[in-house]
Amino acid sequence: MWVAMAVTLYPFLYVFSMSISDPQYVISQAVWLLPKGFSLGAYQRIFENEGVWVAYANTVLYTVAGTAVNVVMTMLAAYPLSRRMFFARNWIMIFITFTMFFGGGLIPSFLLIKELGLYDSRWVMIIPGAVSAFLIIIARTFLQSIPEELMESAKLDGAHDFVILAKIVIPLSKPIIAVLALFYAVGHWNSFLTAMIYLPSAELQPLQLFLMKMLIQDADASMLQDMADAHERSLISIQIKYAMIIVAILPILFVYPFLQKHFAKGVLIGSLKE
Repeated sequence: MWVAMAVTLYPFLYVFSMSISDPQYVISQAVWLLPKGFSLGAYQRIFENEGVWVAYANTVLYTVAGTAVNVVMTMLAAYPLSRRMFFARNWIMIFITFTMFFGGGLIPSFLLIKELGLYDSRWVMIIPGAVSAFLIIIARTFLQSIPEELMESAKLDGAHDFVILAKIVIPLSKPIIAVLALFYAVGHWNSFLTAMIYLPSAELQPLQLFLMKMLIQDADASMLQDMADAHERSLISIQIKYAMIIVAILPILFVYPFLQKHFAKGVLIGSLKE
């Protein structure tokens, strides 16, 4: 476990050390674990850039709105599919599972998105991926662990399915909801391919696409416009990339500790079936 932890943590520590070290040590590759010197110049350049804040706001919007839609849609699908009395649940599960193995491909998907009017729209980051077949199966397995007698007694008292879902199933499903929220939120936060294909407008693009442009296309010139010295520009340019990686990953890392207890329980129960 110690070896696994070291292998996992080293890249994060290395990138963080590079982002706050003195630029001279960064460009000479003298940093290999702990920071050498100290400088927050790269972070200052990042946070002074308007494009970073626009991309950050887009990512937060897509993550919050998308996760809310995802969790609601997944629970609405998983609840009826977990009830043994629902006559069509096996057929519907076959259709849902089918989508995990076969898809239309990129070109048909692109044409569909364009025909639906979602191209270059914020909705393209939310609606097409509104639900995951895999997470429906996980949620369905968890909901099957809730005793049928609870639903039957509620129906005897006159409750219909939406009341049962809201007042019985949801309160008992906090662990699996935490699992769904974390999986979906991480997916939205790290998503860049969808934006790269369907969002040509820079003001709609998320943070990860902004980061990709910086790392691959060196699209950080706007942060260095006021620097006349070429050597100084090259020093800070390298460090900005490391700092941007930290800025992009820290928020989602801070979410996990708050959901960890429910996450572990939900994954365990959602992966087992009696």
